Amino acid sequence: MVARRLQQASKIPSVVFAVLLLISILGFIAVNHLVVRFHEQEKALGRRLYALAQAEQSAGRVDRAILYLRAAISYSRDNPQYQLGLARALRDTGRTDEAESYLIRLWEKDPQDGPINLALGRLFARENDVARAIQYYHNAAYGVWAQNSADNGLGARFELVRYLLQRKAATDAQSELISMSSSLPDDPALQLQLGDLFFQAQDFQRALDEYEHVLRKQPSQLQAAVGAGKAAFQLHRYRLAEKYFSRAAANDEAKPLLEVVRVILDSDPDDPAISASERVRRIKKAFQHAGSRLDECREVSAVVAAGVR
Repeated sequence: MVARRLQQASKIPSVVFAVLLLISILGFIAVNHLVVRFHEQEKALGRRLYALAQAEQSAGRVDRAILYLRAAISYSRDNPQYQLGLARALRDTGRTDEAESYLIRLWEKDPQDGPINLALGRLFARENDVARAIQYYHNAAYGVWAQNSADNGLGARFELVRYLLQRKAATDAQSELISMSSSLPDDPALQLQLGDLFFQAQDFQRALDEYEHVLRKQPSQLQAAVGAGKAAFQLHRYRLAEKYFSRAAANDEAKPLLEVVRVILDSDPDDPAISASERVRRIKKAFQHAGSRLDECREVSAVVAAGVR
């Protein structure tokens, strides 16, 4: 009897330990559940604050958006979306040093991220740091995007070209455009944009090539016809310019340009399409016009001389 009681007493600590262990496990699960819920509530609050920041930014109240973004980050410190949003807002309000600090930290964590590189390109463009702007625009063009990677990359390249043109860096812009033209999708709308940018970069032959490429696919594209006419005009190919301006005669921009081209063609003695007699007539008319202008200059000089005396 005594031995049995001693055996039962020896089992009590094991039971107590098992109970305590079970209580500890349940307590840990409960605490962990509370912690998870707390973090979920923090993230939810961060999302609401971020949404408010976007609404304020859309309404043009960027300073208020910055306050909401800072608050959102305080509830979700490792959220790159909130940090990128704050960096953009700081950049747009001229606080470029703080914006750069956020963006560089984000870039160091993910140097291939397309939106981060684009934000850095825009930041350095704003600061007139051309070399670094080009570097990060290129990174954005070939970077990783969550969606529409090809479209976003191409958009970054077009944006870089416009920035270079704004900086009057036509040669650099031409280099970018030539590189783009070799890999551009076969899309008339994109080729029309490329033609316009080549024209702005004063590469008129490549601009004409792009416009004509569009017109072969869409013969009624008035903007391409006007662009082709203007490019041909800059290349002194007036007969070709007349062809394209005539095609776009309904366009308000094309009408006066068509009249100018026709005046030039009507007085051009080197036009291979005219007869010998017409060439002689045009040369005589040109000499008469030059003589009239010379007489006018003499009269003006005489008046000026009389006034001096």
